[in-house]
Amino acid sequence: MARYLARRLGQALLVVAGVVMLTFAVMRLVPGDPAVAFAGPKATPEQLAAARERFGLDDPIPLQFVNYVRDLFTGDWGTSLRTRQPVRDDLYLAFPASLELVGAALVIAVLIGIPIGVLAARYKTKFPDFGVRFTSMLAVSVPVFWLALAMQLVFAGHLGWFPIAGEYDSSLDSTSPLTLWTNITIVDALITGNWPIFTSTLEHLVLPALVVAAYPTGMIAQMARAALIEESGQDHARLERALGFGETSILTRFALRPALSPVLSLIALVFAYSIVNGFLVEAVFNWPGLGRYAAESIKSLDTPAIAGVTLLVALVYTTANLIVDLLQGVVDPRARAR
Repeated sequence: MARYLARRLGQALLVVAGVVMLTFAVMRLVPGDPAVAFAGPKATPEQLAAARERFGLDDPIPLQFVNYVRDLFTGDWGTSLRTRQPVRDDLYLAFPASLELVGAALVIAVLIGIPIGVLAARYKTKFPDFGVRFTSMLAVSVPVFWLALAMQLVFAGHLGWFPIAGEYDSSLDSTSPLTLWTNITIVDALITGNWPIFTSTLEHLVLPALVVAAYPTGMIAQMARAALIEESGQDHARLERALGFGETSILTRFALRPALSPVLSLIALVFAYSIVNGFLVEAVFNWPGLGRYAAESIKSLDTPAIAGVTLLVALVYTTANLIVDLLQGVVDPRARAR
């Protein structure tokens, strides 16, 4: 297990190193002068020179890269050209909202995707199987921005069942101020017992979470179905049939655990994908997360902020993969040999 973990950790570090080099290259290849963007178009030559010295733009490229890596290790992710604040502080405020949205979406995806995958495997080539496959294919294929607009129009606009946008009712800031612990609103409201903000956040979270959950739910259902059908054809499943176990019992008691290994790998992939995919959803529902921060940074060519968002998503992706690899080694010992 230790060798397996060390191998996976080494692979994760290689991915992070590649992303660091990529983000540095993007920062240097994007058109425009960061000094002008920071100091302003009407800046004096002295102000431009001070900005260039602050960002080390006159240093040789290799030295700039060394300084960039050193700053990353010391927690300095640069200064946003748009907000004039440290990028790390901006991400600290924006990322928890995205994590809240994607976390809720993945909980929905797992709670729905795995059971309907079991259902499809149990009734393979029958009507429930066709229904699950069609629905999951539709969930994977539909454009996320179209689904967001459609659900917002129907359930918030016409039916009025849910709020149309935002993270929670902003009027509650004056009547029920929230004490921050983790910067994840629903968690902080639960910890502090702030039930007005907790219920308001839940109401605002339903629609965007369902939209973000559509793609991972379809993928998890398809993967669970395929893995369970493969496991149900193994020698151990034939032995269990000979012993008198029914198909449902074989799938849920014996085949599900080994079938979870590829499902866990998929969850790590769709987790990182959902963070990026959620950018569009955040824009539609005015959710105060990474999506809005990234969109505003791209619009203003804020290269340190863009690089910070890219690096953060990469770190989340590699961390999620590492955790899933660990879980795979526990759930399925065969994975340690791969």
